[in-house]
Amino acid sequence: MLPRLRFRLPSLPIAFTLPTAFFTGVLLTLCFPSLTPYFRPYLPFLYRSWRAQKDDRNAIAGAGLQSGKSGRSRGIAMEDHESEEEESDDEGRGSGASKSKARTAVEIGEGLESCVGNTPLFRIKSLSDETGCEILAKAEFLNGGGGSPKDRVALNMIKTAEQQGLLTPHNGDTIYEGTVGSTGISLATVCRARGYKAHICMPSDVATEKSDLLLKLGAIVERVQPASIIDPDHFVNRARRLAVEHSADPCKPGRGYFADQFENEANWMAHLEGTGPEIYKQCGGKLDAFVAGAGTGGTIAGVATYLKGEMGVGGVKIVLADPQGSGLYNKITNGVMFNATEREGTRRRHQVDTIVEGIGINRVTANFEVGRELIDDAIKVTDSQALAMARCNGSRPQDRDHLV
Repeated sequence: MLPRLRFRLPSLPIAFTLPTAFFTGVLLTLCFPSLTPYFRPYLPFLYRSWRAQKDDRNAIAGAGLQSGKSGRSRGIAMEDHESEEEESDDEGRGSGASKSKARTAVEIGEGLESCVGNTPLFRIKSLSDETGCEILAKAEFLNGGGGSPKDRVALNMIKTAEQQGLLTPHNGDTIYEGTVGSTGISLATVCRARGYKAHICMPSDVATEKSDLLLKLGAIVERVQPASIIDPDHFVNRARRLAVEHSADPCKPGRGYFADQFENEANWMAHLEGTGPEIYKQCGGKLDAFVAGAGTGGTIAGVATYLKGEMGVGGVKIVLADPQGSGLYNKITNGVMFNATEREGTRRRHQVDTIVEGIGINRVTANFEVGRELIDDAIKVTDSQALAMARCNGSRPQDRDHLV
């Protein structure tokens, strides 16, 4: 390996240095072709030396330090931060040590269930800018199970059943449920995570994408003809009957458990213990109104119960947004469960007469009844209004006028 060459000119007055550098350059230019064979082995080393010095200067500048006239960095004072941290820890070891550990520790969740809840709250820019009000949305689609608020319900129903001794994981137990899709998807996902089988009964007129997804999640899916809730073949009643038959059949492994999301108190309790406190904390305890739809009624009942308890009955307004065909709007405003589409000969579907799936109902459930007295107002949302709002939120500001 060739030795590394270093060239250093003596300190000379500027008046003498500049002419000398000029004539030296001319001399090197004229003689360089004949000297090239002698200097060629040293060129890579000279280039690396130049790059190293340039990198050092850039690093010093990036650190906010200053360099001397010769390009060499000035002295840097070394500080002992470790001893300072030890002293501060000794002074307040209780709180200081825990905060330090909290900053460095990496939180690792236990299973899929740890991805349910604690969803972010975000500002809807289009609506907030148009109305002058701060309109926030809870990003429940970021729940890690089925991507909906039903993940909270499914997980809490299963946990409650386990605590009551009604379910035993990895024992062949099967969970039966009647649903239009969202709860079924959440149940199928959580069941696989906790060691259960899922058997879902759903109306045949809901989107086929939901049943296709359920099948991919390993659930057994039955699409039944839509019927009234008093009909034994209604999808909810069928799920209940299949659960009873499973438990009574000695040839089938495990037990059958009917989740019963409409009447199961674990539904609204999931939102009382999770969704409500999250919203209250994320808003800093300051919000004027909470607006939600209702199917089983668990979300609006649980959140309303928590918010009214924390902020007082008059501290926050709870508003129900009810789709067309549902009777909950009249139940809140007039005290009667009825909708105009219930008139004989006017109904197009056996369920709620709307294209919006998953919310709206024409009977009072146990979950809804828990929070019914806490609901201050209700508004009816037509299908055309729902479609226009969906398009409005995803459009450019200049394109919104004809959509609203």
